Amino acid sequence: MHVLILGGTSEARRLAELLAAGPAGPAGPLPGLRVTNSLAGRVSAPRTPPGEVRVGGFGGAEGLAAWLRAHTVDLLVDATHPFAGTITFNAARAAATARVPLLALRRPGWRRGEGDVWHEAGSLTEAAALLPALGRRIFLTTGRMGLAAFAGLADPWFLVRSVDAPEAPCPPRMEVLLDRGPFTLDGERELLRRHRIDVLVTKDSGGAATAPKLTAAREAGLPVVVVRRPPVPAGVPVVAGPEQAARWVREAQAGRRLPY
Repeated sequence: MHVLILGGTSEARRLAELLAAGPAGPAGPLPGLRVTNSLAGRVSAPRTPPGEVRVGGFGGAEGLAAWLRAHTVDLLVDATHPFAGTITFNAARAAATARVPLLALRRPGWRRGEGDVWHEAGSLTEAAALLPALGRRIFLTTGRMGLAAFAGLADPWFLVRSVDAPEAPCPPRMEVLLDRGPFTLDGERELLRRHRIDVLVTKDSGGAATAPKLTAAREAGLPVVVVRRPPVPAGVPVVAGPEQAARWVREAQAGRRLPY
């Protein structure tokens, strides 16, 4: 059985580890299980998961469908970032075309807590439109992609944190902080204090690795602009954790009815 994992996330890497370990841990995978991990190649030094690895795009839904057929893929797991909307919809179309079962693995989104001052936005453009009324020193944690949405804001100052250096167009008043999570609460508190941040902008990526910034903002009473994640295509089953996704693969490999 051949499983293709559309990855690049910690959940995708954990799923690959679970499948490599097999149901009995270090005993190894069930015989006949082949796992291919697909990485988009947008990060310069990705953490490589176990199994076969391919890097780069497929050429849209049609290209992915052709790849599924050419490589005799039996199961497709979309474990991409919650905001990787294009590949998610391409995966749904490709899976339907190639008649390959598809599962989406999505970490749960963040929940507003007591004391949070959240302003929700449907896109980065909407988030940028909210900023002039909220503050002048912005901590932008939406990644290096999509900075063009903020490029027209000449007055605010931005601290942009990303794994790799962003590319133009970018906000004219900007400092770049190259860093990769997980981040600590003490570190996020100090960062907000040192840079005199008065607004935080983030995508609802979910997960624990980057959540401390939300706690630090809550403690400081700062407004947070939260960009809502795009929906998973209708009809695609969704699980919240790698363990559930691994069970889905195991059930299929054992010839049983898929649990989701």
